[in-house]
Amino acid sequence: MLLDGVFPAITTPFYPDGRLYLKKLEHNVERYSRTPCAGMVILGSTGEAIMLGDEESRDVLRHAASAAAPDKVLLAGVGRESLTETLRLAEYAAERQYDAVLVRTPHYYAPYYGLTNSAGGLTSNASGMLTYYRALADRSPLPVVLYSIPKFTHCELPLELVAELAQHPNIIAIKDSSGSLERLAALVAATRSAPKRTVLVTPVFTAFTSRMMIAESEAAMMPGFFSADLLAGTTPLAALEPVMKTTRKKEVGFQVLTGSADNLLPALEAGVNGAVLAFAAPAPQACQEIYTAWKENDPVVAREKQQRLVDSSRIVTGKYGVPGLKHACDLNGYYGGVPRIPLLPLTVDQRVEVAAAMSDLRN
Repeated sequence: MLLDGVFPAITTPFYPDGRLYLKKLEHNVERYSRTPCAGMVILGSTGEAIMLGDEESRDVLRHAASAAAPDKVLLAGVGRESLTETLRLAEYAAERQYDAVLVRTPHYYAPYYGLTNSAGGLTSNASGMLTYYRALADRSPLPVVLYSIPKFTHCELPLELVAELAQHPNIIAIKDSSGSLERLAALVAATRSAPKRTVLVTPVFTAFTSRMMIAESEAAMMPGFFSADLLAGTTPLAALEPVMKTTRKKEVGFQVLTGSADNLLPALEAGVNGAVLAFAAPAPQACQEIYTAWKENDPVVAREKQQRLVDSSRIVTGKYGVPGLKHACDLNGYYGGVPRIPLLPLTVDQRVEVAAAMSDLRN
């Protein structure tokens, strides 16, 4: 699966009493589907995945997939603390036609995984984590995207471990939310020798999703696509095999995605393929404009677009996190609403600060 471009890490809407607000989730997904972003991440950190039960997670994945446009790449956050539970959710995501699974590092027992903090930094003796991801990739019906977010898990996948995992044919990428440009560049270098994969893309070399394949297969079976012989009854219907007419092939290596909007352009210049961004939840267009300008080799515009959102991203995402992002969504036409307790909504003064930060980035 091709993961070039910007992927908003979308929020999960709740009623004021904490119940899932699935109609608003569908509204948001439909609106993201009309943006130029490459796709969406459902149930990432911004989606408060850690706050949801298993059945709720399945409800969110089901409703989001049903509302998404076929051309948008969908990544499902399925990380759990055990291999067994992560696999169960990965299998469900496959049933709902997701394109890949995003799997954060298990962290509750991190001191026993070989990822402990020490005076010398994070250790690389991570046999437990290596076993976890390899076993997951062996059995997952969808490609696996590693997810390292040390701000919340308090552990980080060592470079050597990522480089080794990148050799697995079903581990296709990493989302790194360390915020470190040096680490991103090191990840690009460490995984450069990973095997290439042949993936289907559209004629303009954007991702060809599983839902696009289904839609095209169904369209190919419609009468408007039948030959004269078939319509005349001389060709049996069972002999018709739908042909994908809108695909090409592309060689893709291991892909590195940044999780920080405030240094998106420097990360792209360092060699990352794209980004999964919390700040793209309220401001997908502003984030996409940076990527588009970079892709079109317009460094002046790219720098201008990047600078425009640096302070806003640091306030909304960095300072206030999920509550700040949800309020910013409310300001920009997406339903944000309230987070789940123990996260609390913003105070009046905090809302004023977020509104000021978003004033130049309104949809």
